Amino acid sequence: MWELFKHKMAFIGVLLAAFLFWSCEKEKEEAPVVDLQIAQSISFNYLALGDSYTIGTGLVDEHERYPIQLIDSINKSSMFDGSPPRIIARNGWTTGDLLFGTDTATIDTTYQLVSLLIGVNNQFQNRPLDEYSEEFEILLDRAIQYAGNDTSRVFVLSIPDYGVTPFGASNAEEIAEEIDLFNSVNQSITESYGISYFNITPISRMAANDSSLIAPDNLHPSGEMYSLWVGEMLEIVQSKLLE
Repeated sequence: MWELFKHKMAFIGVLLAAFLFWSCEKEKEEAPVVDLQIAQSISFNYLALGDSYTIGTGLVDEHERYPIQLIDSINKSSMFDGSPPRIIARNGWTTGDLLFGTDTATIDTTYQLVSLLIGVNNQFQNRPLDEYSEEFEILLDRAIQYAGNDTSRVFVLSIPDYGVTPFGASNAEEIAEEIDLFNSVNQSITESYGISYFNITPISRMAANDSSLIAPDNLHPSGEMYSLWVGEMLEIVQSKLLE
């Protein structure tokens, strides 16, 4: 009797072991596959078109220029790996000068980001508003081409108001009115294309009560002001790289 009992228990033990083995194998088969591959950072390049406001004239250090600050701020996220921006801009350039600058530059690559800020010298030189409107739209079309005809990768900045600086203080009211007029033109054209427009003019006017926002030349933005511009743009520009 005892021997029979031992045989039955041994048989039950074998069955239990087989069941446990089968259960483990089934769990292995049904376990979801987990992709442990780490996503690589998004590499991108950036072309900035403009005038002195883009190159950072006025004894502003190179690293304080708004295009460079923008790339540095984007790259603080491990998601992005942007290369140093290419800047096509010169002090004193009008829209006509920037057209010539892009005509003579070799632009043989597609950029993931392209910005445009131009017009203050048209206003300063009393150039016709109609001329500005025509040439600004041509430049915007070129910016789109440089972005591979993807309007979502292009953005425009408004013209700052230098009337609040010591350089323009004697004629501040007229300068402000004319800057607003030029900005109404570039904003209307930009938005008709469905392109992002950043109105940084109100930020520039903060310099009326904060001299730290003005460069040592008493005319151009300081690195601190450029930082405020970047803060205004950063989230939207980053989102462009994820589209």
